Amino acid sequence: MTDALDPAARQSFLDLLHAQRVWDSPLPAFDPDTAPATPHALFLDWFAEAVAAGQPEPHTMSLATADADGLPDVRTLMLHDVDERGWHFATHSTSAKGGQLAARPYAALGFYWPVQGRQIRVRGPVTACPTAESAADLHARSTGALAAALVGRQSEILDPADDLGRAFDAAWRRAAEEPGAEVASWTRYVVEPREAEFFQGDAGRRHVRLRYRRTADVRTGAGTWERERLWP
Repeated sequence: MTDALDPAARQSFLDLLHAQRVWDSPLPAFDPDTAPATPHALFLDWFAEAVAAGQPEPHTMSLATADADGLPDVRTLMLHDVDERGWHFATHSTSAKGGQLAARPYAALGFYWPVQGRQIRVRGPVTACPTAESAADLHARSTGALAAALVGRQSEILDPADDLGRAFDAAWRRAAEEPGAEVASWTRYVVEPREAEFFQGDAGRRHVRLRYRRTADVRTGAGTWERERLWP
């Protein structure tokens, strides 16, 4: 048995791949000297601009964690908030990513907004929010989101004997009848940024990269943000 691809299929893929282009439309300018003092503030500005520019699903992001062997793992999920604590998302504590965060509470986030040629990367320790905040997060979402949470079993192996449709139908009914239903495993997490990078693409490849790094005063312990330009 071999995993080799059919040569014709692979060539067809390469032809498609090499035909793709990025940033065919004008891109916004970005002057890092005028950037806010904190990455939180710049993110809020860029998010609003992404929405105004028509970027589809700007609230989706990649979340990277490490598994039990220290190997990277990544998936796409939704941003729930940004405040002075950091970037918020939620999932089941019993899911694969929940288990990974319990063992290694550090993560990286990635946003890509191609309409404006922008990327944002955030890295830092992850903290689980209090139970009440996690419950409020869940009940602020849609009935469908609550139904999916009530099903639970995220990341478990789906046995052929399992009736996925019946489980979801039952969860939808309960979510509609009990909008305040509790899901003990639902947890809201916060990535507290230690480092954040903002990338503005340029058609001439003169990309602008601005990195914020959190530094601490050894005397007071108070944190400040240091800003650095990076080579493209």
